[in-house]
Amino acid sequence: MPYKDKGHLEIEDRGAVLVVRVDGGPHQLFGLDIAHQLDKLVNRVDRDPSIRAVVFTGAHPERFVSHAAVRWLQEEGAASPTVGRRGAAAVVRMAKHVDRSRLLGPVMRRTPMRGALQLERLHTTFLRMNASGVLFVAALNGSALGLGAEFAWACDLRVMADGDFFIGQPEILLGIIPGGGGTQRLTRLIGTHRSLAAILEGKPFTPAEALANGAVDKVVPQDKVVAQAVELAEHFAQRSKGSVAAAKRSVYFGGSMPLEDGLHVERAEFFTRVMSKDGQELMLDYLETTDATGELPLYNPDTYAQALASGSVPGHRSTKTTRR
Repeated sequence: MPYKDKGHLEIEDRGAVLVVRVDGGPHQLFGLDIAHQLDKLVNRVDRDPSIRAVVFTGAHPERFVSHAAVRWLQEEGAASPTVGRRGAAAVVRMAKHVDRSRLLGPVMRRTPMRGALQLERLHTTFLRMNASGVLFVAALNGSALGLGAEFAWACDLRVMADGDFFIGQPEILLGIIPGGGGTQRLTRLIGTHRSLAAILEGKPFTPAEALANGAVDKVVPQDKVVAQAVELAEHFAQRSKGSVAAAKRSVYFGGSMPLEDGLHVERAEFFTRVMSKDGQELMLDYLETTDATGELPLYNPDTYAQALASGSVPGHRSTKTTRR
């Protein structure tokens, strides 16, 4: 039976936070429709200054996202000519350039190269999530394998349900390897050796194992997963959206470069923020508060606690202006 998409995203607007339920049909699969809708969602939240965080969870009662629609992968693989590593490298390089072309893209998507273009677009969507000032939180209400796990790794934080659930990369058991970023993102989360061993074996992590090795940030009872994820999202949504974006780009992109190059990324991001309107206002406020009280505000425990809760250091001057 030819592959046919059935997935969609259900978006619940909670003000600064969106709760998005991923509905992948009866088997809770991640297919092309979900990939397209995710791309549109990232565009929307990036452009809307009022949206500070997105929480993703699964519409299935026990699965976040099962894995990619295997029929989708198989058919696109079968439609493409067999190539070696060098040929494959050339194809994916070409896909990157074609994906950015308004003229060539629509034409090439009707050729056997469409699979490479689809994968390029998905990677681009995940990378835009990493560069965004919006915080993305995966509320893993159940299990996630393959592309479901890779979707979670692409988010900034992960809250997972406790219980008989699992998360991991089983692709090698199907004669392939992770293709949605698993070899790179899982490695950056838990380290090279543990990532390689998990990918080679194909055995997923239990919630306790995922928490212990840093693959998820919290493990909570299943009925509290979304609430805990929203609480985390609302907490980080208090921070300046511009500073969140700068910090994410520095960590995600600069952190995987050689030290000198990573420091260059950090310096560039730092200067954009130190010259920003909200950065200047908050720093001047800090200085005036120091002069008025005779003490550095961040060395006052109560002030520091207020800063962590509100997302900015409270001070002598008014800081009620909207942070960007």
